[in-house]
Amino acid sequence: MFLGRFSHNLDVKGRLAIPARFREALGSDVVITRGIDRCLSVYPMSAWEPLAEKVSALPISDPDARTFRRMVFAEAAIAEFDRQGRILIPPDLRRYAGLDREAIVVGMHTYIEIWSPEHWEAQAEMMDSEGSTIAQRLASLI
Repeated sequence: MFLGRFSHNLDVKGRLAIPARFREALGSDVVITRGIDRCLSVYPMSAWEPLAEKVSALPISDPDARTFRRMVFAEAAIAEFDRQGRILIPPDLRRYAGLDREAIVVGMHTYIEIWSPEHWEAQAEMMDSEGSTIAQRLASLI
Protein backbone atom coordinates (compact mmCIF):
# COMPACT_ATOMS: atom_id res chain seq x y z
CA MET A 1 0.00 0.00 0.00
CA PHE A 2 1.38 3.41 -1.00
CA LEU A 3 0.66 6.25 1.41
CA GLY A 4 2.23 9.63 2.09
CA ARG A 5 3.93 12.46 0.22
CA PHE A 6 7.65 12.96 -0.30
CA SER A 7 9.83 15.54 -2.00
CA HIS A 8 12.83 14.34 -4.02
CA ASN A 9 15.21 15.84 -6.57
CA LEU A 10 15.75 14.65 -10.12
CA ASP A 11 19.33 14.42 -11.28
CA VAL A 12 20.57 15.90 -14.56
CA LYS A 13 19.79 12.64 -16.39
CA GLY A 14 16.15 12.66 -15.24
CA ARG A 15 16.50 9.97 -12.59
CA LEU A 16 14.27 10.20 -9.54
CA ALA A 17 14.83 8.45 -6.22
CA ILE A 18 11.69 6.63 -5.15
CA PRO A 19 11.07 6.59 -1.38
CA ALA A 20 12.50 3.44 0.20
CA ARG A 21 9.15 2.50 1.73
CA PHE A 22 7.64 2.36 -1.79
CA ARG A 23 10.41 0.45 -3.57
CA GLU A 24 9.79 -2.97 -2.05
CA ALA A 25 6.05 -2.85 -2.82
CA LEU A 26 6.73 -1.66 -6.39
CA GLY A 27 8.94 -4.62 -7.25
CA SER A 28 11.87 -4.59 -9.66
CA ASP A 29 10.02 -3.27 -12.74
CA VAL A 30 7.38 -0.56 -12.83
CA VAL A 31 5.29 1.08 -15.52
CA ILE A 32 5.37 4.85 -15.67
CA THR A 33 2.84 6.74 -17.76
CA ARG A 34 0.86 9.95 -18.02
CA GLY A 35 -1.46 10.65 -15.15
CA ILE A 36 -4.72 12.43 -15.78
CA ASP A 37 -3.96 15.69 -13.91
CA ARG A 38 -0.57 16.64 -15.45
CA CYS A 39 1.24 14.23 -13.19
CA LEU A 40 2.83 10.85 -13.82
CA SER A 41 1.48 7.55 -12.57
CA VAL A 42 3.82 4.74 -11.55
CA TYR A 43 2.36 1.25 -11.24
CA PRO A 44 3.77 -1.99 -9.93
CA MET A 45 3.15 -4.75 -12.49
CA SER A 46 0.53 -6.26 -10.18
CA ALA A 47 -1.59 -3.09 -10.48
CA TRP A 48 -0.68 -2.25 -14.09
CA GLU A 49 -1.80 -5.52 -15.65
CA PRO A 50 -5.47 -5.37 -14.46
CA LEU A 51 -5.65 -1.68 -15.40
CA ALA A 52 -4.18 -2.36 -18.85
CA GLU A 53 -6.72 -5.12 -19.41
CA LYS A 54 -9.61 -2.81 -18.52
CA VAL A 55 -8.34 -0.02 -20.76
CA SER A 56 -7.73 -2.49 -23.60
CA ALA A 57 -11.31 -3.72 -23.26
CA LEU A 58 -12.73 -0.27 -24.03
CA PRO A 59 -14.47 -0.23 -27.42
CA ILE A 60 -12.21 0.97 -30.23
CA SER A 61 -15.31 2.34 -31.98
CA ASP A 62 -15.64 5.02 -29.25
CA PRO A 63 -13.46 8.09 -29.98
CA ASP A 64 -13.06 8.90 -26.26
CA ALA A 65 -11.96 5.33 -25.56
CA ARG A 66 -9.35 5.51 -28.34
CA THR A 67 -8.04 8.81 -26.95
CA PHE A 68 -7.89 7.41 -23.43
CA ARG A 69 -6.01 4.32 -24.67
CA ARG A 70 -3.45 6.62 -26.32
CA MET A 71 -3.11 8.64 -23.11
CA VAL A 72 -2.41 5.50 -21.11
CA PHE A 73 -0.29 3.43 -23.51
CA ALA A 74 1.44 5.73 -26.02
CA GLU A 75 4.03 7.11 -23.64
CA ALA A 76 4.04 4.34 -21.06
CA ALA A 77 7.47 2.95 -20.28
CA ILE A 78 8.85 0.14 -18.20
CA ALA A 79 11.37 1.44 -15.70
CA GLU A 80 13.86 -0.46 -13.59
CA PHE A 81 15.41 0.68 -10.34
CA ASP A 82 19.12 1.36 -10.27
CA ARG A 83 21.30 0.56 -7.25
CA GLN A 84 20.39 3.87 -5.60
CA GLY A 85 16.63 3.20 -5.89
CA ARG A 86 16.13 5.62 -8.78
CA ILE A 87 14.08 5.29 -11.94
CA LEU A 88 14.78 7.10 -15.18
CA ILE A 89 11.82 9.22 -16.23
CA PRO A 90 11.74 9.55 -20.03
CA PRO A 91 12.10 13.12 -21.36
CA ASP A 92 8.59 13.23 -22.91
CA LEU A 93 7.03 12.26 -19.59
CA ARG A 94 9.15 14.81 -17.69
CA ARG A 95 8.00 17.47 -20.14
CA TYR A 96 4.33 16.44 -19.83
CA ALA A 97 4.42 16.64 -16.02
CA GLY A 98 6.54 19.81 -15.92
CA LEU A 99 9.33 18.11 -13.99
CA ASP A 100 12.63 19.89 -13.77
CA ARG A 101 14.75 19.56 -10.63
CA GLU A 102 12.26 18.65 -7.92
CA ALA A 103 9.36 16.21 -7.76
CA ILE A 104 6.63 15.38 -5.27
CA VAL A 105 6.03 11.63 -4.92
CA VAL A 106 2.54 10.81 -3.64
CA GLY A 107 1.20 7.45 -2.50
CA MET A 108 -2.18 6.59 -4.02
CA HIS A 109 -2.88 3.22 -2.33
CA THR A 110 -2.21 0.90 -5.32
CA TYR A 111 0.13 3.16 -7.31
CA ILE A 112 2.12 6.37 -6.91
CA GLU A 113 1.96 9.75 -8.60
CA ILE A 114 4.85 12.07 -9.43
CA TRP A 115 4.09 15.79 -9.53
CA SER A 116 6.01 18.96 -10.23
CA PRO A 117 5.94 21.19 -7.14
CA GLU A 118 3.91 23.80 -9.06
CA HIS A 119 1.25 21.35 -10.23
CA TRP A 120 1.08 19.77 -6.76
CA GLU A 121 0.63 23.19 -5.14
CA ALA A 122 -2.31 23.93 -7.48
CA GLN A 123 -3.78 20.52 -6.68
CA ALA A 124 -3.35 21.10 -2.93
CA GLU A 125 -5.06 24.48 -3.19
CA MET A 126 -7.98 22.88 -5.04
CA MET A 127 -8.22 20.15 -2.38
CA ASP A 128 -8.26 22.81 0.35
CA SER A 129 -10.96 24.89 -1.31
CA GLU A 130 -13.15 22.14 -2.79
CA GLY A 131 -12.35 19.10 -0.65
CA SER A 132 -15.46 19.16 1.51
CA THR A 133 -17.74 19.60 -1.52
CA ILE A 134 -16.04 16.72 -3.32
CA ALA A 135 -16.24 14.50 -0.23
CA GLN A 136 -19.93 15.26 0.16
CA ARG A 137 -20.63 14.48 -3.50
CA LEU A 138 -18.74 11.17 -3.33
CA ALA A 139 -19.88 10.11 0.17
CA SER A 140 -22.43 7.68 -1.20
CA LEU A 141 -19.69 5.74 -3.01
CA ILE A 142 -17.74 4.87 0.15
